[in-house]
Amino acid sequence: MPQKNVRLEVMQQLEPKVNGFIDDFLIPVDEIWQPTDFLPNSQKESFFDEVTELRELAKELPYDFWVVLVGDTVTEEALPTYESWLMDVEGINQHDGGTPWSKWVRYWTGEENRHGDTLNKYLYLSGRVDMIEVERTTHHLINDGFDIGTDRDPYKNFVYTSFQELATYISHNRVAKLARNYGNKSLAKMCKIISGDEMRHFNAYSTFVHEIFKIDPSNMMIAFKDMMKHKIVMPAMFLRESGDSLGAAFDEFSQAAQRIGVYTGQDYVDIMKRLIKRWEIDKIEGLTDEAEKARDFVMKLPARMERVNQRIKISQKITHFKWVNPALTK
Repeated sequence: MPQKNVRLEVMQQLEPKVNGFIDDFLIPVDEIWQPTDFLPNSQKESFFDEVTELRELAKELPYDFWVVLVGDTVTEEALPTYESWLMDVEGINQHDGGTPWSKWVRYWTGEENRHGDTLNKYLYLSGRVDMIEVERTTHHLINDGFDIGTDRDPYKNFVYTSFQELATYISHNRVAKLARNYGNKSLAKMCKIISGDEMRHFNAYSTFVHEIFKIDPSNMMIAFKDMMKHKIVMPAMFLRESGDSLGAAFDEFSQAAQRIGVYTGQDYVDIMKRLIKRWEIDKIEGLTDEAEKARDFVMKLPARMERVNQRIKISQKITHFKWVNPALTK
């Protein structure tokens, strides 16, 4: 039987559990936080005073911090690309009334949508960034799309989303800690609660993979190896400012994130280790010969990546982005 059909059968076999996944990992609309909970409320008399305080606190944040915060915001705001990609995954099927899987994607998208809204409003009110350039970058990123190397394979896509949700948890959590260190408690709260969402979403997608391992361990193992072998590309890999070539801003954004310790090469390795532990890769039984070789590759990869990572030097040269006016930052 073609592998594609096996995957579709597995997705259909898991469908009865999806509504339970929604209950376990997502929060009803009327109970979950919304951006206005953490931003100045324009309906209140205190709005302008709150904005003034927000702007004053923003003055304490350094240049690289703003570059990273803008990059994180733009990445979150490219959500239409991520939703349309997931809706096209084998077994999701949003047509003919949809499936529990398509419901999951819509509900997940609803939660994720709040992240970009929150950060965008913060950037706008802060007065520290050139919003037209930020908006153009977001527009470009959505226009340019992305190719994460997963095709329509649900196994590979769920490995990717597991990895990325954990990576965004790390990034937002670190930004929250930095903001708190600079005395910006309001921004710290925003980023901290966003990171909490990302951790719940990581728990969800990693559970999907765990369930697939129970049903189709060999093919799931091979898919995991394929994603690790070709390296996980970031959702913002095509990040660019207006007038620049595809992906021109991504490397410099990544360098800024590494300089301030928001997301580093070591974090990539640590995520691999965590996924290996989460899915108990060393304990899975009944694998084919090909899948055993895939497991062997995956188990040895973190150590190899760690050796490579130790040789990489982080550039200390600060690049000027159109997003951020250096005259308005420390």
